[in-house]
Amino acid sequence: MLSSPRGLSPRPAPPPPVSVSNSLTSPSVEALYCDHHRWLRSWLSHRLGNAADAADLAHDTFLRLLSKAVFPRFGSEGEARAYLRTVGHALCVDLWRRREVERAWLDALAAQPEPVTPSEEHQAIIIETLLGVGRMLGRLSQKAAAAFVMAQVDGTPYRDIAATLGVSERMVKKYIAQAMLQCALIEAGLNA
Repeated sequence: MLSSPRGLSPRPAPPPPVSVSNSLTSPSVEALYCDHHRWLRSWLSHRLGNAADAADLAHDTFLRLLSKAVFPRFGSEGEARAYLRTVGHALCVDLWRRREVERAWLDALAAQPEPVTPSEEHQAIIIETLLGVGRMLGRLSQKAAAAFVMAQVDGTPYRDIAATLGVSERMVKKYIAQAMLQCALIEAGLNA
């Protein structure tokens, strides 16, 4: 234990430096990176049309691989590339969704008068919130998601939502309750 400046309270000693030969850089991860990183970056660059984004997502693909509790084993180069392509594609979809939300937010923001423009930090929080709501809506049935959006965004009365969706008003209330439960779980940090 080391004591902090001013001798207030002891703090634990820093952890030992991580060695390059630890389990995070097992020979299989290292070999996979050496054998396929250039190919993956090229594939992503072709998909995205942007070398910088491709490099970032190739990096993120291998970070996801490293964060797995159990390293997957591949029987062939084709299997390894299929796995990396699947992870890379999922990261592309995440990037495209995020940019779509950011673009919609910036368009809505551009329509506002200048004094209403929030800080960049506030904008980032709003975008993350919108992405969370989008994930939440994706977990609901189509009708429940539509009912929630009609009620919360459009302000549509429940009877009109029921008529539009072809369900009873009671079912609309059930849909809204399902969506509100998901919102409460997100707010509590239990479901992101």
